[in-house]
Amino acid sequence: MRGRRGSASIAANPVLIGAATTLVVIVAVFLAYNANTGLPFVPTYQLDVRVPNAANLVKGNEVRVGGTRVGIVNTIEPVRLPNGRFEAKLTLKLQTSVKPLPKDSTILIRPRSALGLKYVEITKGTSRQGFPDGATVPLANQKPRQVEIDEVLNTFDDKTRAAAQENLLEFGNALAGRGDDLNTFFQSANPLLRDLVPVMSNLSDPRTNLRQFFRALGRSASIVAPVAQTQGDLFANLDRTFTALDEVKSDIARSIEGGPPALDAAIKGFPVQRPFLRNNEALFRELRPGVHALRPAANDLADAFVVGTPALRKSVALNKRLEGTFKALQRFAEDPLTTLGVRDLRNLATILNPTIADLRPEQTVCNYITLLFRNVASLLSEGDGNGTWQRFIVVAAPVLPNNEGGPSDGPANGPAGTPNFLHSNPLPNTPGGGRTNECEAGNEPWTPDKVVVGNVPGSQGIKTEKTKRSLSD
Repeated sequence: MRGRRGSASIAANPVLIGAATTLVVIVAVFLAYNANTGLPFVPTYQLDVRVPNAANLVKGNEVRVGGTRVGIVNTIEPVRLPNGRFEAKLTLKLQTSVKPLPKDSTILIRPRSALGLKYVEITKGTSRQGFPDGATVPLANQKPRQVEIDEVLNTFDDKTRAAAQENLLEFGNALAGRGDDLNTFFQSANPLLRDLVPVMSNLSDPRTNLRQFFRALGRSASIVAPVAQTQGDLFANLDRTFTALDEVKSDIARSIEGGPPALDAAIKGFPVQRPFLRNNEALFRELRPGVHALRPAANDLADAFVVGTPALRKSVALNKRLEGTFKALQRFAEDPLTTLGVRDLRNLATILNPTIADLRPEQTVCNYITLLFRNVASLLSEGDGNGTWQRFIVVAAPVLPNNEGGPSDGPANGPAGTPNFLHSNPLPNTPGGGRTNECEAGNEPWTPDKVVVGNVPGSQGIKTEKTKRSLSD
């Protein structure tokens, strides 16, 4: 009786009933709120997954294996790579039943509905090695690349839709009113398809290498794509050309009729002309450098022809008077001693060639040879009524120790503040011959209070005094 009264008293107590109901509701709400992130006090298997793009995933999306929910996406974080690009790191909370996940498993983000909801699909591999708890699944396991529905829809852009409409319209116009022709085509298609079977079997045979053919065809198309407009213009120009040829087709016909006799004559004549043509080809090949060099002088040559034409008319009489001279030159050329002299001149030119090659930059760059002859001429440029004499000036050496005017035990070296310092450069640098490319002779700077023997420091450049006879002007 006491137990019954106690039970009746609890059931009859509305405060206790309300408290119990509130506690049940709180627990239900807590469990419902945490259902998407895993139930409390339930062990989980956690993995970090690298993917190139989170692809509209959100926290709490499902993780499935074979269509069965095995976990959720706990967190999504961007990861910056050393090259500046970004990847996404997904933290997955999985059931312990999939632990350990084989290392050759693949990860793919797939759409759950057309509204954009996504989930992570795991395809378990067969490797005996698995990822431990907390490990990171590398980006290489993200395959194959998923194709988003928006990428598919973006292929149908404005140009594609307009082209599809135009194709439908043109196909409709092409097939309209051609029912009988289509029936005839389908009736004739059966023999075509029957005979097409062995042809397609040959094409599908790996030995045909048809795949490589289409790859090569694609490369050929990509190569000629930049000149597509040029090819179109070519066909348009060919149309104009053949239209013009149509107007002279009778002349072309007569030319074709006369072609065989002309070919027969060419077969007989060309072998005889071949040596002449070969010699002409060699002649023009040898003349090519000279003609190229004459191009800048074309205007001068034209003037020379204008001026030389009258002189050429008068050269007939001159040639008659020169007949004896040329005979004498012929006898001179046929003289054996002349050959010996020409050979000696050739040897002399060969011997002097290195010297001339070494002296050439000294003149073309520094103008030294022209300056030498000018200064030699100036030695005798002054005098009186009885003749000229060599110019000279007496330069007295300073009366100081080791001066250049008397005996000394060393080079002139001072003291400081006096002009008693030796400056001598017996072998100045000049261009050519492997020397430093500078015109040092005559351009050495005066260094006060210092003995300078040999080449002066630094480059003195390639500027010298110019003259009218300088080849470098």
